[in-house]
Amino acid sequence: MPVALELISQHRCFGGTQRYYRHESAAIGLPMRFSVYVPPQAEHGPVPVLFYLAGLTCTEETFMIKAGAQRLAAELGVMLVAPDTSPRGANVPGEDESWDLGTGAGFYVDATTPAWRDHYRMYSYVTDELHGIVTGGTLPGDASRTGIFGHSMGGHGALVLALRNPGKFRSVSAFAPIAAPSLCPWGKKAFGAYLGDNVQDWAAYDASALMRGLTRPFPAGILIDQGESDQFLAEQLYPDVFEAACAAADQPLTLRRQAGYDHGYYFISTFIEDHIRFHVERLGKPAA
Repeated sequence: MPVALELISQHRCFGGTQRYYRHESAAIGLPMRFSVYVPPQAEHGPVPVLFYLAGLTCTEETFMIKAGAQRLAAELGVMLVAPDTSPRGANVPGEDESWDLGTGAGFYVDATTPAWRDHYRMYSYVTDELHGIVTGGTLPGDASRTGIFGHSMGGHGALVLALRNPGKFRSVSAFAPIAAPSLCPWGKKAFGAYLGDNVQDWAAYDASALMRGLTRPFPAGILIDQGESDQFLAEQLYPDVFEAACAAADQPLTLRRQAGYDHGYYFISTFIEDHIRFHVERLGKPAA
């Protein structure tokens, strides 16, 4: 049964449409928002879908406004989907006290601790509910041609969702991901709150830990771009740990260390074309 979507706004863009939606989320138990860029090719049938997961403090608007992805998405015929980064208004004590926990910081996990578990279920929301919405007929996404990427906290989310669901997400890439969250301050804070104090429970949402338990889950490769002037690189991101995990898993990885680039959207917009082409090569263009 198609879900009821409220269209907040839409804008003509490179021959397609940029849309912002609100809906009542079954997974979250609260209203959620997401954005979608529908390319012009969708007028003729289903198109590949590329999910983008944003980072801390971001919303469903951030990527669509800042990354400059629509031009190439229109040219190649791929639909872009970006969810919000957390529930809003869950009224969990402390959810608005810091920028790296709670609102805007859902970390793409299904929380298990009593304070957070009712609404902070971003893993299930993206993997099941939102995926179903954009490929279920209401929107023209092709469920058999779906990829995922993201930035920072969202890069962590993209890697985790893909590694746990390689049959659903056929391609994966990331910008400056939190690649070993069990080791860094952001991850320890979020996982401790959402998942509890048993660090063994954190492994299910740690891309490096997940990769160490797999063998070549994405034979066509994973792409990561990491700015070498990223202010969070040393303390929070740990790309070398993920790189070592990929080597142990015989997983092809292209980890590009980009001199002079920081953690922001000037960096992302510089390399967004490479990422979209990377995914389209693996997902295929829509039928002409």
